[in-house]
Amino acid sequence: MANVQKIDNFNGFQKTLDAVCLTPLGFFGLALLAVLPFIPPFNQEYLIRWMVVGLFMAAQAVAFDFTGGYINIVNFGFAAFVGLGAYTSGILAARLGLSPWFGMFVGVLPAALVGFLTGVLTLRLRGIFAAVMAWFISLAFWGLATKLVFLTEGPLGLNCPTLLQTSSNLPYFYIIFAMFMVTYIVLRRIVRSHMGLAFKAIGQNMEAARTSGINPTRYRIINFTLSCAFAGWLGGFYAHYYGILMPDVMHTAKTIEVLVVVYIGGRASLWGGAFAAIPFVFAMEMVRSVFSQYPGLNLIFYGLFLILIMIYYPGGAAQLYQSLIERLKNPFFLRLVNGVISAPAQKKIQASGLS
Repeated sequence: MANVQKIDNFNGFQKTLDAVCLTPLGFFGLALLAVLPFIPPFNQEYLIRWMVVGLFMAAQAVAFDFTGGYINIVNFGFAAFVGLGAYTSGILAARLGLSPWFGMFVGVLPAALVGFLTGVLTLRLRGIFAAVMAWFISLAFWGLATKLVFLTEGPLGLNCPTLLQTSSNLPYFYIIFAMFMVTYIVLRRIVRSHMGLAFKAIGQNMEAARTSGINPTRYRIINFTLSCAFAGWLGGFYAHYYGILMPDVMHTAKTIEVLVVVYIGGRASLWGGAFAAIPFVFAMEMVRSVFSQYPGLNLIFYGLFLILIMIYYPGGAAQLYQSLIERLKNPFFLRLVNGVISAPAQKKIQASGLS
């Protein structure tokens, strides 16, 4: 009876996790991450700051992969939408005295609107043309942020009030942790819906999707707009965490960082880029610290990472995880683990090369 109760409790736990689009392994990983700032040596202030940056990168990776992984459009202008949300919230707070907490949500509106208009203009195109058009729009906004000094302060930087009056990074860690979870759960649930099926169909074969009654342009615009809306929201956090905004927030290099993280983690998984983000940020910060006399060296590492991933593991960490799961489900492997196969038989199998 007790065993039945335990099974029921476990099934209930799995249903709860499934409702928030998590696996038991993902849940325990997130639980570990939530307490990591209290575990030495990760309780040091500079490491907590790196984790904040890592979670910010993870949330961006989820929003980026929502477009790049499912409708097969690489948004080279992604950083511009992050910057648009950041500047909207920062200007409202710095010029008009609006609360940063409210401004973060207001920043969603222009990012979503410009994303929608960009989608209308570009997503009727195919292949590289849509990505290049998004990049051109990004360059235009970067230029505006640089030249409209009366509004943005240009290269001098716009001073923005911070979300909290504290020098500790720990509260910001939990704020961006919550924002990351909201971004992941909302976009993951959309992917699981009928709309998500349409996204996947378009990404795999647009002509086949059109033949089955799906309007590719409509669904691509919806997908692109949602991705840009979340980018704008995250940009608001960026503005009020760092406290200063410069046009470089819209630079293409920022988009490339997110793109590399997504490809390392695995496209069309959502969680893959998030999984790779914090280790990636830690590695890049160490590179910048050790090789500070070589600015731009991190860009070389980005290229090397992409080349290695595309050659040896195109599916990234998500593909590696799936292959491990398939091996664990293999009946032969299960019998081997459970000790059903005798030791002499195991040696014979190994000698024959079947294992």
